[in-house]
Amino acid sequence: MKAGWVRPYPLRRLACLFLAFAMVATALVFTAPDSAAQEQRQKPRRTFIQRLLFGNYYYREPPRQIRPARPRKKVTKAQPKRSSEPVEPAIVAVEKQPDAKVILVVGDFLGSGLAEGLTDAYAQTPGIRVVDRSSGSSGFVRDDFFNWPEQIATMVETEKPAAIVVMLGSNDRQQIRTGDTRADKLSEAWIKEYEARATVFSAGARQNDAPLIWVGMPAFKSTSMTADMLALNDIYRRVAENAKGEFVDVWDGFVDENGAFVMSGPDINGQPVRLRSSDGINVTKAGKRKLAFYAEKPLSKIFGDAKAPAIGVPTPTLPEITVDPAAIAKIDRTVPISLTDPELDGGSELLGLKVSPKPKPTTPGERLAIEGVAPDAAPGRADDFSGSKAPAVAAPALPESETTTVVRQ
Repeated sequence: MKAGWVRPYPLRRLACLFLAFAMVATALVFTAPDSAAQEQRQKPRRTFIQRLLFGNYYYREPPRQIRPARPRKKVTKAQPKRSSEPVEPAIVAVEKQPDAKVILVVGDFLGSGLAEGLTDAYAQTPGIRVVDRSSGSSGFVRDDFFNWPEQIATMVETEKPAAIVVMLGSNDRQQIRTGDTRADKLSEAWIKEYEARATVFSAGARQNDAPLIWVGMPAFKSTSMTADMLALNDIYRRVAENAKGEFVDVWDGFVDENGAFVMSGPDINGQPVRLRSSDGINVTKAGKRKLAFYAEKPLSKIFGDAKAPAIGVPTPTLPEITVDPAAIAKIDRTVPISLTDPELDGGSELLGLKVSPKPKPTTPGERLAIEGVAPDAAPGRADDFSGSKAPAVAAPALPESETTTVVRQ
């Protein structure tokens, strides 16, 4: 060989080997079955250089742990809660008579609830009709919103009521305007102005001499509001009495035995029911009926028995009953027996019974058993309380043979 030349055979051999391996690898990739291709896609394949240097093997991932599927819970629709309160039957209202007497109910939202309760109370009474002329947000303080002293005269003139029922005051816990100034709630000026407006209102309600029934405020959930209602009830009581009306106190029907506010309590039948709504201010249907129950008492004095089938309807005549005087004379009457003293009615002896005289007790034991008389106690005995002493008893004399002589030394 010439100097400076080297045969390039090793390099050619390496290049040929590289091309051969590349062709075989390409053929294997394109001719592999689908399962092998899927396995290769799932497992990372080494490169040609890695296989050449480190061998032809694959990295096997650990098998995955498949958790069993949890069973799905069945979603059931929530059943409506059953109320423990008794379900009252629906009240069927009867047709009112054309000349039915009118009960005019005025007030705020509590007065509206009272009117609803009175409507249910007189639903089956054709001779009485309840007219609700209340205004929910009204009161005596905001006369710019609704002026009761002016409106009541028009209502009485229009409805011509046989009785007027008033219940308002729950919206009056605010300042009142007196001229150009404002007076704070329940201050001296506030009470003076408020009572003056209530007095004008009562005078307008009594213009036709209709009976006035003023229903007081109940307790509320708020303690401050409850305290204010107590002060307002004192004003309403004075105004109603001065107008020759009647004040109805409903306070005890909505508090417990300690005088605290309650959400539930007995209804008109004594059954425990929900009387107030969740806000502690409004009343439920049972609470409205209970308010009407208190107002029914003075109304029954005006209209008589309000639960009668009708007012002004003639009572059906009963058949005349005749009794024969001769039949009355033949009636065998029994002497009445007294439970406290049987001797008064002569019932100590049976009829026709001959009773022989009882023998008199002779021995002390018979007297003790029959008459209850104990024998005389012997003097000095434990049961002798006369104070006499028992006679002294002399000791028996000893015989001469049993006498002993004592000899002293």
